[in-house]
Amino acid sequence: FYLTPPQVNSILKANEYSFKVPEFDGKNVSSVLGFDSNQLPANAPIEDRRSAATCLQTRGMLLGVFDGHAGCACAQAVSERLFYYIAVSLLPHETLLEIENAVESGRALLPILQWHKHPNDYFSKEASKLYFNSLRTYWQELIDLNSGETTDVREALINAFKRLDNDISLEAQVGDPNSFLNYLVLRVAFSGSTACVAHVDGVDLHIANTGDSRAMLGVQEEDGSWSALNLSYDHNAQNEREVERVKMEHPKSEEKSLVKQDRLLGLLMPFRAFGDVKFKWSIELQKRVVESGPDQLNENEYTKFIPPNYHTPPYLTAEPEVIHHKLRPQDKFLVLATDGLWETMHRQDVARIVGEYLTGVHHQQPIAVGGYKVTLGQMHGLLTERRARISSVFEDQNAATHLIRHAVGNNEFGTVDHERLSKMLSLPEELARMYRDDITITVVQFNSHVIGAYQNEE
Repeated sequence: FYLTPPQVNSILKANEYSFKVPEFDGKNVSSVLGFDSNQLPANAPIEDRRSAATCLQTRGMLLGVFDGHAGCACAQAVSERLFYYIAVSLLPHETLLEIENAVESGRALLPILQWHKHPNDYFSKEASKLYFNSLRTYWQELIDLNSGETTDVREALINAFKRLDNDISLEAQVGDPNSFLNYLVLRVAFSGSTACVAHVDGVDLHIANTGDSRAMLGVQEEDGSWSALNLSYDHNAQNEREVERVKMEHPKSEEKSLVKQDRLLGLLMPFRAFGDVKFKWSIELQKRVVESGPDQLNENEYTKFIPPNYHTPPYLTAEPEVIHHKLRPQDKFLVLATDGLWETMHRQDVARIVGEYLTGVHHQQPIAVGGYKVTLGQMHGLLTERRARISSVFEDQNAATHLIRHAVGNNEFGTVDHERLSKMLSLPEELARMYRDDITITVVQFNSHVIGAYQNEE
């Protein structure tokens, strides 16, 4: 089944979104110029989610990608709730009091976030009251705990992640008299999601990561070439520190059963995640909730089974690892992406492809054919393709789309092969998942002039 280039483009562009940070008085005062974002589903429905918002009561911008597993319910909930928890964690005491007083007296609330959403990024309206009440309980506690100190961003991110995960767990235990909502909170808690979130404020970039999505900085070297700087570590079996951490938290007798076939308890790829109460609750609590839950939950095999060698829960945490980076003029962009991208591309290639796309400059590398015997005809083909690529680089108006095109369509020479791209995009749903994962990418472009000015002030 062969797709024409326009058909390929319409599939690739279906979920693209771009946002340019507005200028004030003709001047751009933000260290962020804007961002491009896109998603390509492999699962139906897609299990990845993404979010972006400007914090209105504090400074800074929040961007995140969320990779769901065992369904999309948890990723959906985290994508619409986590930024509120972060924003509330960052608010000064007076603002929290103002917000609480407004709710008390039924006045309009100060908006906390300005969302930047694609029309397909949906919000679960049915749960908004429940979600609001949990968030309000959190800010009431922050008001009571007030120590008068300003909150450190790192601490705010960690507290927000842990608190939201705790609320997801509590809501599922308490249940809801409304059967639709009851089933929703249980689906959220029993499915899971990773999260990789960036908070950008001036030259301060914080990355909070839970799981195996990644953040990477694109750096332009003095000679104009591009390099990649990792700003997160995968929480999985490939990360020895993470394996050690898990082993430290459980008795020696469980050492052999903790990580099997590179999975937590032989089942879960990420070693940190939201939800996934199968790996957090005691067996008694799991049984009680499933038995008293709605019938749909009872019929679900996944909720009934208990992971093997389950002795000392919790085995899983949503606590993020936070990395702080001071932006420099040579830091040109940030890529946040779910593992669907990193499984297909090396970070060095990601840095080069996005860098060349954003600057519109292709360093004419000598054509690399990596040890292949190439005929003159093939060489001619590669050169013709390169010429076509330079003219076609501008057909993508979105850096994330451009990257997805490469991730799905690259051939062994590192160039986009239309035939391959067409084949990959026309796979039926049940096959697509065998060849690739959902891919979600946000590319944030930085403003070097503003970052340079910040540096000079310091």
